Amino acid sequence: MARKNASDDPLAPVTLAVGQEELLLDRAVREVVAAAKAADADTDVRDLTPDQLQPGTLAELVSPSLFAERKVVVVRGAQDLSADTVKDVKAYLSSPAEEITLVLMHAGGAKGKGLLDAARKAGAREVACPKMTKPADRLAFVRGEFRTAGRSATPEACQALVDAIGSDLRELASAVTQLVADVDGTIDEAVVGRYYTGRAEASSFTVADRAVEGRTAEALEALRWSLSTGVAPVLITSALAQGVRAIGKLSSARGGRPADLARELGMPPWKIDRVRQQMRGWTPDGVAVALRAVAEADAGVKGGGDDPEYALEKAVVTIARAARSRGRA
Repeated sequence: MARKNASDDPLAPVTLAVGQEELLLDRAVREVVAAAKAADADTDVRDLTPDQLQPGTLAELVSPSLFAERKVVVVRGAQDLSADTVKDVKAYLSSPAEEITLVLMHAGGAKGKGLLDAARKAGAREVACPKMTKPADRLAFVRGEFRTAGRSATPEACQALVDAIGSDLRELASAVTQLVADVDGTIDEAVVGRYYTGRAEASSFTVADRAVEGRTAEALEALRWSLSTGVAPVLITSALAQGVRAIGKLSSARGGRPADLARELGMPPWKIDRVRQQMRGWTPDGVAVALRAVAEADAGVKGGGDDPEYALEKAVVTIARAARSRGRA
């Protein structure tokens, strides 16, 4: 979940929401707006993009009102503000107005870092909204969602939900909400299976798993199901790339316990065990062939070809054949 600094008051004069995870950014804004409306039901909320916040606009928005109304001013994409507007914002940070809450949404990184540093120096309340790229982060997110809802879910259920839904935090949050609303008592793996088995079978990672295991027919079936249920082709090429790279990393690593290899390769221990089973039949040449196939498919689905579906099918077949390359040697 989003992480907050110690001075966690949603009505602080300035809130800095930093990161690129849209769900967490939106939640940070909703929290501030909800607190403001709880304090004053007539709170005026202004939500602005960088092109809407021109030099001088902020001064108008935060100027005293005849009715002394509370305002929340949300600035999205603060890293993209013009230099003159950044000057306005920095000047405001040194002396924020009463009854005004400014929310700066910043992607983080080098772009617009001067404004980011200025807000932190001014003592802005900060909410970290990092992109959750690691499975362990998404698993922690799901656990946190259940805790926030006041419900108990087994570790196996949380893992099954992440495996079934994938990387979209909005969908994960929605799935938790549905399970909490529909199911009484502890939520276990069987419950998740009943609700989301179809989604699990259609996931991009299932396509990748079947392909690197050399199971061509099952990989193609999972691919067609994924595409028919709306899984984005770029997610499938990403999963294929991760699957093949994991094979390559583990095959070139020295032997050792899963925990040691996990630290060395940056994989969770359970992933090490799974990849060990999948890498039977692979050769270094096979890994190279598979990586080229993934690169070609990636180019195909990103506009380099006329038929993304064909590009993916070709990659899946090539990877599955490469997975059996040792047996054909």
